[in-house]
Amino acid sequence: MVDERASRDAGQADRLGAEWETHRPAVFGVAYRLLGSVADAEDVAQDVWLRAAGSDLREVDDLRAWLVTVAARRAYDILKSARVRREAYVGPWLPEPLLTGPDASEPVLVDESVSAAMLLVMEELTPPERVAFVLHDVFELDFGRIAEVLDVSVPAARQLASRARRRVAKAKQSAPRAPKAERERVLATFRAAYQSGDLAGLVRLLDPDAVYVTDGGGKVSAARKLIHGGERIAEVMVRVGRQWQVDRIDLLEVGGELSLVCYRHGRIYSVDTVQITDGRITAYRRVINPDKLSHL
Repeated sequence: MVDERASRDAGQADRLGAEWETHRPAVFGVAYRLLGSVADAEDVAQDVWLRAAGSDLREVDDLRAWLVTVAARRAYDILKSARVRREAYVGPWLPEPLLTGPDASEPVLVDESVSAAMLLVMEELTPPERVAFVLHDVFELDFGRIAEVLDVSVPAARQLASRARRRVAKAKQSAPRAPKAERERVLATFRAAYQSGDLAGLVRLLDPDAVYVTDGGGKVSAARKLIHGGERIAEVMVRVGRQWQVDRIDLLEVGGELSLVCYRHGRIYSVDTVQITDGRITAYRRVINPDKLSHL
């Protein structure tokens, strides 16, 4: 009996060890999409590994689906409590930036659902809607598994995903994703104007109704309210640019989209993601909370 158990455990360890690195991006990816936090997603991935290492996997036919389901269940628990933490958050909350380019430290299944804009849209969904949408529309899990995670019936899980899908589609329609070439052109021009303190140049690139959001989390000086209007935003950015005196600004892929990354004293000081419509920036989102940048 002891030898049989030891053989079983060794077999499970071999299977998990052989397949974990293949499936880890999906485990991390589902947690990040649900939580918008790299640190929390890393914790979930570690929890899933420990759960898998201690489970009997002989009856598991689809290990990826099993791991993603366990990750979603753990992330769902965190997501429900995160709503309370967000209410106490100082200033605007933005998702924790995730580098997704070729030099990214954390591999993740990259699509539109990891962009800052989409994570903010999903933030408006209820936790069950968000779970149903991510698991079905992004990870293609069947509604039977989703119903188990949410502890609802299969028809209810379908309804949650459908409701979330409609809200996401409406948001995407109102703010369509800019083509890659347009994004590169606008950001390169914006970076040059920002670095030179060209106020008029920034105004030309900002939509008159643009919004500027800064997430400092109470850890650094940052605007605690949204700033509206292209001219006002340009004035603020020129003033901030003079104060910061950044070492350089790189164009890097964040959440699957080209973004601006500012360095001060050799370290990343801010990660700026933008929404672009008809060649102008309609939303500028800046993360400067050092807790959200420490993993970069």
